[in-house]
Amino acid sequence: MNRVRVYEVGPRDGLQNESQIVSTEAKVTFIEKLTAAGLDRIEAVSFVKPGAIPQMADASEVYRRIKNGGAVYAGLVPNAKGMETALAAGIQEVAVFTAASESFTQKNINCTIDESFERFKDVIRLARENSIPVRGYVSTVVQCPYEGPVSPQKVSEVSSRLLEAGVYEISLGDTIGAAVPNDISRLLDVVLKNVSAEKLAGHFHDTRGTALANVFRSLDYGIRTFDSSAGGLGGCPYAPGASGNLATEDLLYSLHKSGYETGVNLEKIADASVFMRETLSRVPASRVFAALKR
Repeated sequence: MNRVRVYEVGPRDGLQNESQIVSTEAKVTFIEKLTAAGLDRIEAVSFVKPGAIPQMADASEVYRRIKNGGAVYAGLVPNAKGMETALAAGIQEVAVFTAASESFTQKNINCTIDESFERFKDVIRLARENSIPVRGYVSTVVQCPYEGPVSPQKVSEVSSRLLEAGVYEISLGDTIGAAVPNDISRLLDVVLKNVSAEKLAGHFHDTRGTALANVFRSLDYGIRTFDSSAGGLGGCPYAPGASGNLATEDLLYSLHKSGYETGVNLEKIADASVFMRETLSRVPASRVFAALKR
């Protein structure tokens, strides 16, 4: 199968770590430009406490203004209260999150892995009652910034629990961008014993320049969905040393040149990155963007 889904996370995961607050209008324009590029899944906002992630304080307003734009727009939801806010905004898809490392879960959301499942139990219940699909994230699937190497068996256990809880897809996150292809092989050799490739996505940060190599190793295992961020925006406030996500431009270029179809227009993704470059006054991290001389 040569069709690959690109799951754009720039508006949420890409912007969440920016110290400069991006206006509601700019976020809406950014998402509209990404939609115009042909993306069918975009993680747009997170419904968290404004004090926790100030960049997402306007999530409801952003979501109300973009939800009929032509793609499915997802929102990250941490708990039942966040889900109530998301439902009021007309949420189309929900994302819940946990990790394969106890230390990272404590630093990120101040609870254990078991407690994280307890927190989003009501999120999934409310989503099911409202016929809303739920996607699950597992962070630190290869290495934790606090514990070091993470056991593939632990990732498999957490992933299986997410499936049992009711998510339709699990995004495996190399949160600090430490993985190389052999790490991905060791991970998938174990996880795929319990979770099918059709239920998995790759979320590879490009901290050490290995994200694309990890994508292509994952393709060998049958994974056909990958998270990326226009211009390489991103980082995690609770993962020291983590730099941006894999740039959507870099992912598209490599996939298209290798014979894979995505339905996404590279030039139009670059248009979105140009807009965000001007908004943030910073050059995108994408190598392909730089080569396009936009």
